[in-house]
Amino acid sequence: CAPVHLTGMTDSRNSPETTLSALLERCLAAGADAADARLAVSDGVSVSVRDGKLEGIEREENAGISLRCFFGQSQAHVSGADLSAEGLEALASRCVAMAKAVPADKFCGLPGADLLATGDLDLDLTGEAELSPEALERDALTAEAAALAVPGVKTVAGCGASWNRSSRWLAATNGFRSSRTGTSVSLGLAAVAERDGHMERDYDSWSVRFLKDMPGAEEVGRAAGERTIARLGARKVNTQKAAVIFDRRVSDALIGAFLSAISGPSVARGVSFLKERMGEQVFAPGVYITDDPLRPLGMGSRSHDGEGLPVRETHLIEDGRLTAWLLNLPSARQLGLSPNGFASPGFGDPPGVTTSNVYLRPGADTPGALAKQVGKGLLITDMFGPSINPNTGDYSAGVAGFWFENGEIAWPVSEVTVAGDLPSMFARLVPANDLELRGTRDAPSILIEDMNLAGS
Repeated sequence: CAPVHLTGMTDSRNSPETTLSALLERCLAAGADAADARLAVSDGVSVSVRDGKLEGIEREENAGISLRCFFGQSQAHVSGADLSAEGLEALASRCVAMAKAVPADKFCGLPGADLLATGDLDLDLTGEAELSPEALERDALTAEAAALAVPGVKTVAGCGASWNRSSRWLAATNGFRSSRTGTSVSLGLAAVAERDGHMERDYDSWSVRFLKDMPGAEEVGRAAGERTIARLGARKVNTQKAAVIFDRRVSDALIGAFLSAISGPSVARGVSFLKERMGEQVFAPGVYITDDPLRPLGMGSRSHDGEGLPVRETHLIEDGRLTAWLLNLPSARQLGLSPNGFASPGFGDPPGVTTSNVYLRPGADTPGALAKQVGKGLLITDMFGPSINPNTGDYSAGVAGFWFENGEIAWPVSEVTVAGDLPSMFARLVPANDLELRGTRDAPSILIEDMNLAGS
């Protein structure tokens, strides 16, 4: 969205709530049977540094509005950044005209008022108060200097810090109203090292609500540098079957593959390798994968889903058994089921499906203990473009990391492909005890034995 001036929003006559209500009234007056809308406002500041100097500062202030209209069983959606009365009038007219012209979709529509979440739905996820460019620059320079201080680090490819605030207001003709405001602070960098003409790169990156939940800038920079140095001298491994430990920095990708397989729209289309497995043992007993939308100040926390329906803590995998699809209203209707609060933000747009704060429950053993149990194998710390067949679950990914023997790191590894099939990988999956709740999808390190490695 293009930058706009937002001062008028402080006037109750021009408040976001009033703006959305007026827009919905325009849609009904133009002939729509129903409508929903979203108004979003964001601002932030980011800095980048290079070679011990400030490289750039960016300040952003954006606003945009999205609108969806229904005419019978047809829907259309539009968006724009013009919040003037004339702009909103044109937006409503265009959206209603489009809804009248497009083919019908028997599964679309707003939920009934009896299904909507109730109570105080306005959510405050405000963390750190606005940080100055000077404070962000100071942290970025400290992180860069710490990475460069690690012996062997040649340069820092990129280092930046930012603070962002976003607010959004939702409204629909079924009576739903809510708002949410959240802030975040980020710091990250990538270090580069070289040996014998071969270059390696690694990184560290954080995004949190409060600075107290982030390591100090010096620690972030040092971690990036040390990880990079550890990768120097990487070699291939022989093609073989071996145990694989997915480091917690990459293990969430396996959880992402699982979430894609239980997506309601995918199941409804029949393109999921788990489509016939509801209620069955998909993981080993003792494994839990949980979505917690009500985590205080969580990066994905929400008081309702993207269609205004209630949300709650849900064990998607409970003691190894599959217990739920991720459903929005259209996919629930298509499957003949009830929606269960997993619609992605859909006000002003057709909803998809998503989770909020999903995590794999940690196991009992450290990653080191799991490595000792299997003796030798591959610790994966970096992954490139996993390829997944959604119908069969066939899985492959280019990876890098470290070969371990007798439970100890032996040498760095690169240019290796790891492959298997997700149904059997899930069944053999063993979580370690090193879970960190840092984002919207978290997992501890994960051990999977008997994986196919393609190397030299």
